Amino acid sequence: MSTLELAAQQRTRAFARVIGPYVAVFTAVYAIRLPALQGLIGELFAEPTLVLMLGALMLGGGLVIIGGHRHWRGPLAITVSLFGWFVAVRGFLLIAVPTTIESGVEATMLSPTAMLLARVFFAALAVLGLTLTYAGWFSRTRT
Repeated sequence: MSTLELAAQQRTRAFARVIGPYVAVFTAVYAIRLPALQGLIGELFAEPTLVLMLGALMLGGGLVIIGGHRHWRGPLAITVSLFGWFVAVRGFLLIAVPTTIESGVEATMLSPTAMLLARVFFAALAVLGLTLTYAGWFSRTRT
């Protein structure tokens, strides 16, 4: 294995060490507390400055991942790269079309079926976060 490939694998594991626990904790809590967060989400979208700042932070964070992780070999590397793109696109959408995002969130919160699907989706993301955590902290780099 070349030095460049080894460095790319180490960079992928480093990103997984950070992204994995964040996704696992945040999405697990979100899946559990989603119905109780309805008021918080309404307050967030009532403040355009907060939405703009959140979108800017998400766009910046996604771009850091995209720029720092250009490796697409293997499932772990693909997951890390896709996460960066997902965060960047969500940040851009929060900046560009916040009312569309808000209406989608409101529609989800008002529908019991959509709420259940959202909770299942966040629980699945929590499992993905645990997988990234394991791969980042406990897996061995292939040589």
